[in-house]
Amino acid sequence: MITLHFVAAEDAVAGQARGRPVQARTGISLMQAAVDAGVDGIAADCGGTLTCGTCHVVLSPAWAALLPQPHAEEDAMLDFVAMPRQTHSRLSCQVVLADRHDGLAVLLPTTQY
Repeated sequence: MITLHFVAAEDAVAGQARGRPVQARTGISLMQAAVDAGVDGIAADCGGTLTCGTCHVVLSPAWAALLPQPHAEEDAMLDFVAMPRQTHSRLSCQVVLADRHDGLAVLLPTTQY
């Protein structure tokens, strides 16, 4: 098990960047970990099929460097997310968790719709 930290946009603005800790299994997607834990802010309307963009998250540059670059389909879908994409925006359904992600902090957008 690894620990993830989901930081709501309003908490990040208030300087509470630690976020809600969530225990997750490796080998599942970041989106599935959020859904399993009932994290508000990850709608995951399509269930991880890469057709909706409602699992948008933003990573810090250091954490983003630990992931492969988004593939073409994810990159294209990020153009349609509700909150404008950032430099390190990702769709959490496309991030497969591994041991190296222990401690990952994820910024949740202000809206997914």
